Amino acid sequence: MTKVLRIDSSIKGPASVTRKLTDKITARLGGDLTVRDTTTIPLIDGAWIGAAYTPADARTAEQTATLALSDALIAEIKAADVIVIGAPIYNFGVTGPLKAWIDQICRVGETFKYTETGPVGLAGAKRVIVAYASGGVPQGSAYDLASAYLKQVLAFIGITDVTFVAAEGVAVDEAAAIARAEDAIGKLAA
Repeated sequence: MTKVLRIDSSIKGPASVTRKLTDKITARLGGDLTVRDTTTIPLIDGAWIGAAYTPADARTAEQTATLALSDALIAEIKAADVIVIGAPIYNFGVTGPLKAWIDQICRVGETFKYTETGPVGLAGAKRVIVAYASGGVPQGSAYDLASAYLKQVLAFIGITDVTFVAAEGVAVDEAAAIARAEDAIGKLAA
């Protein structure tokens, strides 16, 4: 059975367009679903960095506890066949909660490693579908700082199969924007 990991990052709760889209995408895909709401994920800090760069066998109990959530988030990614990311656009970029998730999952020795020829991703081949929603920033436009960033950071950890389903212009005509996105969802391979 396909394992699907759903990442929600909107702070709007049930009013979130991306949550409506991730609902529809995951229903279309079927499979064994894990849902992760990123709105409760803490920001990384100096203690986190110190723990992450300390070899696992040399970490203190406190450092191990500091990385426990990161370890769980990375395990979710590695277990998934497909990752569905809800990415509302706030001020041209990804939400703070989505950035917090990204910072927790980008860990040297876990999801990437450095080599003489540059970084190499370790997350494994995955399919990613991003539910993109913006008030007026067209996906892929010069104003869209989120799409290129998401593609880059996912490639950094080894994930290059990324598809976007966009609900653009929700501030102008939310129903039409969602209808266009739902049409694209209907064309996704299950």
